[in-house]
Amino acid sequence: MTDHAAAFHALHTGPDLLILPNAWDAASAALMASAGAKAVATSSAAVAWAQGFPDGDALPTDRLIAVIADVVRVTSVPVTADIEGGYTDDLAELSETIRRVAGAGAVGISLEDGARDPDLHARKIAAARAAADAEGVALYINARTDIYLRDLAQGEAALTETLRRATLYLDAGASGLFVPGPADEAVIGALADGVQAPLNIMLRPTTPPAERLAALGVRRLSSATAPFRAAYGALVEALPGYLETGTFGALTGRGALPDLDGVFGG
Repeated sequence: MTDHAAAFHALHTGPDLLILPNAWDAASAALMASAGAKAVATSSAAVAWAQGFPDGDALPTDRLIAVIADVVRVTSVPVTADIEGGYTDDLAELSETIRRVAGAGAVGISLEDGARDPDLHARKIAAARAAADAEGVALYINARTDIYLRDLAQGEAALTETLRRATLYLDAGASGLFVPGPADEAVIGALADGVQAPLNIMLRPTTPPAERLAALGVRRLSSATAPFRAAYGALVEALPGYLETGTFGALTGRGALPDLDGVFGG
Protein backbone atom coordinates (compact mmCIF):
# COMPACT_ATOMS: atom_id res chain seq x y z
CA MET A 1 0.00 0.00 0.00
CA THR A 2 2.91 2.34 0.75
CA ASP A 3 4.27 1.68 -2.73
CA HIS A 4 0.87 2.36 -4.30
CA ALA A 5 0.52 5.62 -2.38
CA ALA A 6 3.94 6.82 -3.53
CA ALA A 7 3.23 5.71 -7.10
CA PHE A 8 -0.10 7.52 -7.12
CA HIS A 9 1.44 10.77 -5.90
CA ALA A 10 4.15 10.42 -8.55
CA LEU A 11 1.56 10.03 -11.31
CA HIS A 12 0.54 13.65 -10.67
CA THR A 13 4.03 15.03 -11.22
CA GLY A 14 4.29 14.35 -14.95
CA PRO A 15 5.49 14.38 -17.55
CA ASP A 16 2.28 12.70 -18.76
CA LEU A 17 -1.26 13.69 -17.90
CA LEU A 18 -2.84 11.14 -15.55
CA ILE A 19 -5.93 9.91 -17.40
CA LEU A 20 -8.15 8.27 -14.80
CA PRO A 21 -11.16 6.08 -15.60
CA ASN A 22 -13.85 6.01 -12.92
CA ALA A 23 -15.18 2.58 -11.97
CA TRP A 24 -18.28 1.58 -10.02
CA ASP A 25 -17.59 -2.05 -9.06
CA ALA A 26 -14.96 -4.78 -9.19
CA ALA A 27 -15.71 -5.82 -12.78
CA SER A 28 -15.53 -2.30 -14.23
CA ALA A 29 -12.31 -1.62 -12.29
CA ALA A 30 -10.70 -4.86 -13.45
CA LEU A 31 -11.55 -4.10 -17.08
CA MET A 32 -10.12 -0.58 -16.75
CA ALA A 33 -6.90 -1.87 -15.21
CA SER A 34 -6.54 -4.59 -17.85
CA ALA A 35 -6.98 -1.94 -20.56
CA GLY A 36 -3.86 -0.20 -19.27
CA ALA A 37 -5.09 2.35 -16.73
CA LYS A 38 -2.19 3.49 -14.53
CA ALA A 39 -4.62 3.92 -11.63
CA VAL A 40 -8.34 3.47 -11.11
CA ALA A 41 -10.76 5.85 -9.43
CA THR A 42 -14.29 5.25 -8.31
CA SER A 43 -17.11 7.58 -9.31
CA SER A 44 -19.33 8.48 -6.38
CA ALA A 45 -22.40 8.87 -8.58
CA ALA A 46 -21.76 5.65 -10.52
CA VAL A 47 -21.11 3.67 -7.33
CA ALA A 48 -24.29 5.04 -5.76
CA TRP A 49 -26.36 4.26 -8.87
CA ALA A 50 -24.94 0.74 -9.13
CA GLN A 51 -25.93 0.19 -5.49
CA GLY A 52 -29.42 1.61 -6.04
CA PHE A 53 -28.95 5.00 -4.37
CA PRO A 54 -29.00 8.58 -5.68
CA ASP A 55 -25.85 10.67 -5.87
CA GLY A 56 -25.39 13.19 -3.07
CA ASP A 57 -24.13 11.61 0.19
CA ALA A 58 -26.95 9.04 0.24
CA LEU A 59 -24.85 5.87 -0.13
CA PRO A 60 -24.44 3.97 3.17
CA THR A 61 -20.81 4.02 4.25
CA ASP A 62 -20.69 0.23 4.64
CA ARG A 63 -21.52 -0.14 0.96
CA LEU A 64 -18.90 2.43 0.00
CA ILE A 65 -16.20 0.54 1.91
CA ALA A 66 -17.27 -2.80 0.41
CA VAL A 67 -17.02 -1.43 -3.13
CA ILE A 68 -13.59 0.09 -2.46
CA ALA A 69 -12.35 -3.20 -1.00
CA ASP A 70 -13.65 -5.12 -4.02
CA VAL A 71 -11.97 -2.72 -6.46
CA VAL A 72 -8.66 -2.94 -4.58
CA ARG A 73 -8.89 -6.74 -4.44
CA VAL A 74 -9.16 -7.21 -8.22
CA THR A 75 -6.66 -4.57 -9.37
CA SER A 76 -2.91 -4.22 -9.06
CA VAL A 77 -2.81 -0.46 -9.64
CA PRO A 78 -3.37 2.40 -7.16
CA VAL A 79 -7.02 3.03 -6.31
CA THR A 80 -8.51 6.37 -5.33
CA ALA A 81 -12.06 6.70 -4.02
CA ASP A 82 -14.55 9.48 -4.61
CA ILE A 83 -16.24 9.85 -1.24
CA GLU A 84 -18.54 12.77 -2.15
CA GLY A 85 -18.64 15.15 0.82
CA GLY A 86 -17.53 12.43 3.20
CA TYR A 87 -21.17 11.47 3.93
CA THR A 88 -21.09 13.68 7.03
CA ASP A 89 -20.01 17.09 8.28
CA ASP A 90 -19.10 15.66 11.67
CA LEU A 91 -15.31 15.62 11.86
CA ALA A 92 -15.11 12.58 14.13
CA GLU A 93 -17.39 10.55 11.85
CA LEU A 94 -15.42 11.69 8.81
CA SER A 95 -12.15 10.65 10.46
CA GLU A 96 -13.56 7.17 11.06
CA THR A 97 -14.66 6.95 7.41
CA ILE A 98 -11.17 7.94 6.27
CA ARG A 99 -9.67 5.22 8.45
CA ARG A 100 -12.03 2.70 6.89
CA VAL A 101 -11.34 3.92 3.34
CA ALA A 102 -7.60 3.60 3.95
CA GLY A 103 -8.15 0.21 5.59
CA ALA A 104 -9.95 -0.96 2.45
CA GLY A 105 -6.80 -0.17 0.46
CA ALA A 106 -7.50 3.17 -1.22
CA VAL A 107 -4.49 5.48 -1.45
CA GLY A 108 -6.44 8.55 -2.52
CA ILE A 109 -9.79 10.25 -2.06
CA SER A 110 -11.76 13.04 -3.67
CA LEU A 111 -13.64 15.15 -1.13
CA GLU A 112 -16.07 17.76 -2.44
CA ASP A 113 -17.27 21.00 -0.92
CA GLY A 114 -20.53 21.25 -2.86
CA ALA A 115 -22.60 24.07 -1.38
CA ARG A 116 -20.86 23.83 2.01
CA ASP A 117 -19.04 26.66 3.72
CA PRO A 118 -15.43 26.47 2.46
CA ASP A 119 -14.05 26.96 5.97
CA LEU A 120 -15.94 23.84 7.05
CA HIS A 121 -14.56 21.99 4.06
CA ALA A 122 -11.04 23.03 5.01
CA ARG A 123 -11.60 21.61 8.50
CA LYS A 124 -12.83 18.38 6.93
CA ILE A 125 -9.69 18.17 4.78
CA ALA A 126 -7.53 18.72 7.85
CA ALA A 127 -9.42 15.99 9.71
CA ALA A 128 -9.03 13.62 6.76
CA ARG A 129 -5.29 14.32 6.61
CA ALA A 130 -4.86 13.71 10.33
CA ALA A 131 -6.83 10.46 10.19
CA ALA A 132 -4.82 9.16 7.23
CA ASP A 133 -1.53 10.13 8.84
CA ALA A 134 -2.56 8.29 11.99
CA GLU A 135 -3.05 5.17 9.85
CA GLY A 136 0.37 5.64 8.27
CA VAL A 137 -1.10 6.25 4.80
CA ALA A 138 0.20 9.06 2.58
CA LEU A 139 -3.32 9.64 1.31
CA TYR A 140 -3.68 11.75 -1.83
CA ILE A 141 -6.49 14.15 -0.94
CA ASN A 142 -8.05 15.61 -4.05
CA ALA A 143 -10.00 18.62 -2.78
CA ARG A 144 -12.94 19.21 -5.08
CA THR A 145 -14.56 22.61 -5.34
CA ASP A 146 -17.87 23.01 -7.16
CA ILE A 147 -17.83 26.72 -8.01
CA TYR A 148 -18.09 26.06 -11.74
CA LEU A 149 -20.12 22.86 -11.60
CA ARG A 150 -22.83 24.42 -9.44
CA ASP A 151 -22.53 27.88 -11.01
CA LEU A 152 -21.86 29.43 -7.59
CA ALA A 153 -20.08 32.37 -9.23
CA GLN A 154 -19.52 33.56 -12.78
CA GLY A 155 -16.69 34.94 -14.87
CA GLU A 156 -13.73 36.46 -13.06
CA ALA A 157 -15.49 36.02 -9.72
CA ALA A 158 -15.61 32.25 -10.27
CA LEU A 159 -11.89 32.12 -10.97
CA THR A 160 -11.06 34.31 -7.97
CA GLU A 161 -13.19 32.26 -5.58
CA THR A 162 -11.84 28.96 -6.91
CA LEU A 163 -8.26 30.11 -6.40
CA ARG A 164 -9.12 31.38 -2.91
CA ARG A 165 -10.54 28.01 -2.00
CA ALA A 166 -7.54 26.26 -3.54
CA THR A 167 -5.23 28.10 -1.16
CA LEU A 168 -7.53 27.38 1.79
CA TYR A 169 -7.79 23.67 1.00
CA LEU A 170 -4.11 23.18 0.23
CA ASP A 171 -3.15 24.90 3.48
CA ALA A 172 -5.48 22.46 5.26
CA GLY A 173 -3.62 19.46 3.86
CA ALA A 174 -5.02 18.76 0.40
CA SER A 175 -2.67 17.22 -2.18
CA GLY A 176 -4.36 18.62 -5.27
CA LEU A 177 -7.42 20.50 -6.49
CA PHE A 178 -10.31 19.06 -8.51
CA VAL A 179 -12.35 21.65 -10.44
CA PRO A 180 -15.19 19.96 -12.34
CA GLY A 181 -17.11 22.07 -14.83
CA PRO A 182 -14.87 24.28 -16.94
CA ALA A 183 -14.03 23.26 -20.50
CA ASP A 184 -12.88 26.63 -21.84
CA GLU A 185 -9.12 26.61 -22.43
CA ALA A 186 -8.61 30.12 -21.10
CA VAL A 187 -10.30 29.24 -17.81
CA ILE A 188 -8.47 25.92 -17.49
CA GLY A 189 -5.13 27.59 -18.20
CA ALA A 190 -5.79 30.31 -15.63
CA LEU A 191 -6.68 27.66 -13.05
CA ALA A 192 -3.55 25.64 -13.80
CA ASP A 193 -1.42 28.77 -13.49
CA GLY A 194 -3.06 29.87 -10.25
CA VAL A 195 -3.35 26.58 -8.35
CA GLN A 196 -0.08 25.71 -6.62
CA ALA A 197 -0.75 21.97 -6.79
CA PRO A 198 -1.81 19.36 -9.37
CA LEU A 199 -5.05 20.39 -11.11
CA ASN A 200 -7.73 17.80 -11.90
CA ILE A 201 -10.35 18.44 -14.59
CA MET A 202 -13.53 16.42 -15.27
CA LEU A 203 -14.18 14.95 -18.70
CA ARG A 204 -17.08 16.60 -20.52
CA PRO A 205 -18.19 16.47 -24.17
CA THR A 206 -16.42 19.77 -24.83
CA THR A 207 -13.26 19.10 -22.78
CA PRO A 208 -10.06 19.71 -24.76
CA PRO A 209 -8.08 16.55 -25.66
CA ALA A 210 -5.53 15.18 -23.22
CA GLU A 211 -2.53 16.55 -25.12
CA ARG A 212 -3.97 20.05 -24.96
CA LEU A 213 -4.89 19.74 -21.28
CA ALA A 214 -1.33 18.74 -20.49
CA ALA A 215 -0.01 21.76 -22.39
CA LEU A 216 -2.33 23.98 -20.34
CA GLY A 217 -0.85 22.60 -17.13
CA VAL A 218 -3.55 20.11 -16.09
CA ARG A 219 -2.13 17.06 -14.31
CA ARG A 220 -5.18 14.78 -14.02
CA LEU A 221 -8.30 14.04 -16.07
CA SER A 222 -11.24 12.14 -14.56
CA SER A 223 -13.82 10.37 -16.70
CA ALA A 224 -16.49 10.78 -13.98
CA THR A 225 -19.71 8.96 -14.95
CA ALA A 226 -18.92 8.70 -18.68
CA PRO A 227 -17.89 4.98 -18.57
CA PHE A 228 -20.97 4.08 -16.54
CA ARG A 229 -23.18 5.95 -18.99
CA ALA A 230 -21.49 4.23 -21.94
CA ALA A 231 -21.94 0.77 -20.46
CA TYR A 232 -25.49 1.20 -19.24
CA GLY A 233 -26.46 3.24 -22.29
CA ALA A 234 -25.53 0.23 -24.43
CA LEU A 235 -27.73 -1.93 -22.20
CA VAL A 236 -30.65 0.48 -22.53
CA GLU A 237 -30.20 0.42 -26.30
CA ALA A 238 -30.01 -3.36 -26.52
CA LEU A 239 -32.78 -4.44 -24.14
CA PRO A 240 -35.87 -3.47 -26.17
CA GLY A 241 -34.72 -5.59 -29.11
CA TYR A 242 -34.04 -8.58 -26.90
CA LEU A 243 -37.36 -8.26 -25.05
CA GLU A 244 -39.21 -7.95 -28.35
CA THR A 245 -37.55 -10.81 -30.23
CA GLY A 246 -35.93 -13.02 -27.61
CA THR A 247 -32.93 -13.41 -29.89
CA PHE A 248 -29.21 -13.26 -29.18
CA GLY A 249 -28.54 -10.81 -31.99
CA ALA A 250 -30.01 -7.88 -30.09
CA LEU A 251 -27.26 -8.24 -27.48
CA THR A 252 -24.26 -8.67 -29.79
CA GLY A 253 -21.87 -6.27 -31.47
CA ARG A 254 -20.82 -4.35 -28.37
CA GLY A 255 -17.34 -5.73 -27.79
CA ALA A 256 -16.02 -8.97 -26.34
CA LEU A 257 -15.28 -9.40 -22.64
CA PRO A 258 -12.13 -11.09 -21.40
CA ASP A 259 -12.37 -14.27 -19.36
CA LEU A 260 -13.60 -12.69 -16.13
CA ASP A 261 -13.44 -16.02 -14.29
CA GLY A 262 -9.74 -16.04 -15.09
CA VAL A 263 -9.36 -12.39 -14.13
CA PHE A 264 -10.98 -13.06 -10.78
CA GLY A 265 -8.96 -16.21 -10.09
CA GLY A 266 -11.46 -18.85 -11.18
